[in-house]
Amino acid sequence: KQQLISLVADEANMTKVDAAKAVDAVSSVITSAMKKGESITWTGFGTFEVRSRKERMGRNPQTGAPLMIAASKTPAFKAGKNLKEAVQ
Repeated sequence: KQQLISLVADEANMTKVDAAKAVDAVSSVITSAMKKGESITWTGFGTFEVRSRKERMGRNPQTGAPLMIAASKTPAFKAGKNLKEAVQ
């Protein structure tokens, strides 16, 4: 996080304190939206979303006994076109 704050401060010509506030604000907005089950689309960068996992059958690795794994929600990120192209 500190490295991100330093890079944002340098890129935007701002103090590290202001950059920290900006990074924290973005993180907070994304987190609160995802808690509500909403997705955040950042055009060109990617989409933050909540994905649902269905209930499924699993096995206890120690005993081999079958067990049911409960349904759950998990955060996910899908990279946008510009980010994918920049990485390649």
